[in-house]
Amino acid sequence: MKVLLTWVLLGVALCQAADPLQQAPAKAATLRNPLEGDAQARQAGAKLYARECVACHGANREGHGNAPPLNRTDVNSAAAGALLWVLRNRSLHHGMPSFAHLPEPQRWQIITFLRAQ
Repeated sequence: MKVLLTWVLLGVALCQAADPLQQAPAKAATLRNPLEGDAQARQAGAKLYARECVACHGANREGHGNAPPLNRTDVNSAAAGALLWVLRNRSLHHGMPSFAHLPEPQRWQIITFLRAQ
């Protein structure tokens, strides 16, 4: 029984460590979204989300297949800078590509949209 419990706890720890939000450096968490509360940025973010994210994460952020849902408490409460870090650096474990091809203001627009939901 103890061996099974050890393996379960190890598995949980590995899954949490693989969470891209957990991998973001502490410095990323200090970044503030310069577009927070901007209605035009939210609308632009909605368009970008529809173009770049909806195929994997769903129109209602529910997630599909290997793509996790984005309507989770940990995503909603994550530091904006951590979300920016994930968008820029990707998550190979979850199959998420990097969105570094988008200019940083567009990544902030996506975050603004996600925060408004």
